[in-house]
Amino acid sequence: MIGWRFSEHIPGKEGSTFEQLLKIFQDLLVYTSGDVSEALSWLTELDKEYNLTTEDYGMADFIQELIDKGFIRQQDQNNPNFVPSAKMEIALRQKALEDTFGQIKKARKGKHDTRHGGRGDEFTSDKRPYEFGDRIENLAVSESLRNAQINHGIDKFALTQDDLEVRETYYQSQMSTVLMIDISHSMILYGEDRITPAKKVAMALAELITTRYPKDTLDILVFGNDAWQIAIKDLPYLQVGPFHTNTVAGLELAMDLLKKRRNPNKQIFMITDGKPTCIKRGKKYYKNSFGLDKKIVNRTLNLATRCRKMEIPITTFMIAQDPYLVKFVDAFTKANNGKAFYSSLQGLGEFIFMDYKENRRKRHR
Repeated sequence: MIGWRFSEHIPGKEGSTFEQLLKIFQDLLVYTSGDVSEALSWLTELDKEYNLTTEDYGMADFIQELIDKGFIRQQDQNNPNFVPSAKMEIALRQKALEDTFGQIKKARKGKHDTRHGGRGDEFTSDKRPYEFGDRIENLAVSESLRNAQINHGIDKFALTQDDLEVRETYYQSQMSTVLMIDISHSMILYGEDRITPAKKVAMALAELITTRYPKDTLDILVFGNDAWQIAIKDLPYLQVGPFHTNTVAGLELAMDLLKKRRNPNKQIFMITDGKPTCIKRGKKYYKNSFGLDKKIVNRTLNLATRCRKMEIPITTFMIAQDPYLVKFVDAFTKANNGKAFYSSLQGLGEFIFMDYKENRRKRHR
């Protein structure tokens, strides 16, 4: 399990033994694509190394509590093996959202660049410093007065622009998003697990949209040699296959899904780590993994241009920074008039969340 660190879960932290073990177990479930037996096997090995359990609470107690609390269930009457329950799937998405937002809240100021948009339907719990152009009715009065008292004192009380805070709002504009996830073989090549962070970000984004922006829509698809749509509940179980990268198939499916959405605001997010290496001609596949194949690249760029004409921006999250890949992504982004982020695995969630929040604030014209 290269690159995995469990120091934050070492006993002595807040929470019961069960809660501490549950956090690790949830991470392992995503890593093992929902294989309960394999995740418990990894957890047992970690227990031997880090003494996660105690004399009063062992692995058997943890497994029984997982069953009693409804986090795992038997697959069916004929198969005694355990699988994650619907309750666990929801918990995985909630944890992914908390983990991602936790990273964002720790980020320095300056990440929220765009503040323009429609009148909000209702206030959120988030507040930020006032910026020129903010609506006065969004002013957080109590917080602004408190800042003025702290900054200037009571005797020489003054209220300046630097003291003002405003409340964030949910915006009336609706957004239809398609998230494309690359599951080609390169997503696990060279000892680096790229699919697990992609799954976590997708789960977090799904939880964000369904709970905070219920009027928005999110469709998720995966692409390898072909492309197909998946349900939100399937995200923890995604696996990389022995596939090439058929970006064309992914984009075609994304466009078809967005055509069915009536929202005027539409966008595509694509998580990938490489260049397109495959297209389909009739029932046959044309593949070329070496360099940038003009036939494959031109088909991909043509689709990027079509999306631009349909006013569907594509934001590409490239989990690689090889020069020739950067060159391709730059050409793809220019053809679509979209955006591209060259992200590390650790920063992927922050990039996607910030871009989603920024894009949904833009009103369709």
